[in-house]
Amino acid sequence: MLKTNREKLIKLSVMGEVTNPTLKNVYNISATGVPCILPGTGGITYNLRVGDSACDWEADHVEPCVSTANKENDARSGTAANTAYTILSCIGNQAIIASGDAKGETGTVTGKHGGVEHVLIDFKPETLDRLLIGDKIQIKTYGTGLKLLDFPEIKLVNMDPCLLDAINPQINNEKLQVPVTHLIPANIMGSGLGANQVNGGDYDIQLFDDSVVKQFGLEDLRLGDLVAIIDADHSYGRLYRKNAISIGVVVHANCVTAGHGPGVTSLMTSSNGKIIPQITQKANLASLLKLRADI
Repeated sequence: MLKTNREKLIKLSVMGEVTNPTLKNVYNISATGVPCILPGTGGITYNLRVGDSACDWEADHVEPCVSTANKENDARSGTAANTAYTILSCIGNQAIIASGDAKGETGTVTGKHGGVEHVLIDFKPETLDRLLIGDKIQIKTYGTGLKLLDFPEIKLVNMDPCLLDAINPQINNEKLQVPVTHLIPANIMGSGLGANQVNGGDYDIQLFDDSVVKQFGLEDLRLGDLVAIIDADHSYGRLYRKNAISIGVVVHANCVTAGHGPGVTSLMTSSNGKIIPQITQKANLASLLKLRADI
């Protein structure tokens, strides 16, 4: 097992609630200039979970399973409560429903979506049927500050130690071999560039060039897939750097709008090529965290 500082990490509660779906504009204009009315972010998505396709849905930025945020917004806290909710929550954290008919049921954090500032949580289908918009959800945040003691060149973010254990990276010639489903060239990454931190939110894989999609096999991207973004450094924001490697997880589905696509939340990054991606279709949260028996 890799040496980490997990015993030094703080486990802290944050509270959110199931959000309502929102439509800022009735129409989205697609990258081909077509006006579209489509479901998007927020709410309880009954037929989309990690492990399902991230492409080919009649939707735009749709989020799997349950979308949550902290709605506290008073003169004292402003949006600080939701900033803590989104930044401190880590993929793999346990989420507990704290109110309503599904009170006491547990789920797992599977992603963060920037812009709307949502934390995405996977629950079993039978739990979704008893969950309502506005129900409170407590997350036991754990993972912020996680480090690999023998690999200081590799930075970890947004990751519960249980996910690191499940990924089980292997040491290979003083580098770390990490399972992923796809390689993504940095030059097709879009919305989300320019952020000065990667402890929240995501950025999008543009799928508008059919030749690139075919070359890298991106037509079968799934929600929950671990992917390696080649020549991308996520050490302090998201930027292009030759020979850098960043590992992330696909957190929301495809989009019709120019510059957008399936979103990726960062997990690991090396600015000097200390990460070796290893292709395997099993590198998906549904399998790694045992969220679904059928994947």
